[in-house]
Amino acid sequence: MVTRKTKLYPGSRKQARATAAIMQGTGKIRINKVPVEIFMPTVARQRILTPLVLSGDLRDKVDISVRVSGGGFMGQAEAAAMAISRALADWTRGQEIRRKISEFDVHLLSGDPRQPETKKFGGPGPRRRKQKSYR
Repeated sequence: MVTRKTKLYPGSRKQARATAAIMQGTGKIRINKVPVEIFMPTVARQRILTPLVLSGDLRDKVDISVRVSGGGFMGQAEAAAMAISRALADWTRGQEIRRKISEFDVHLLSGDPRQPETKKFGGPGPRRRKQKSYR
């Protein structure tokens, strides 16, 4: 049996968490065991493929498997894209891909710490309140 060396890379956005495993291969990308070519919706697929497009021909030399959970579909896409970009940047050990990804979107490597504001008492959401009438 042939053992393949893998390493895990995290990514997160809002409530979504992703873990990418990268190994030498032929360019197969899977999100939760589903090939990325049939991943829906299309907007999320394009966001996931962004770091692979920036990496160029490196995409055909590695296999990436991503497990993602929590949040909505766009948060999951952002988390998966972050995990993939971190994996590609570490796999190459060079500054070329890291620089390309950072120039395109700095949050693909460093993350985006923004979280939704929590609901408060006295209203239906974090900011809106019930109207008061004095007449």
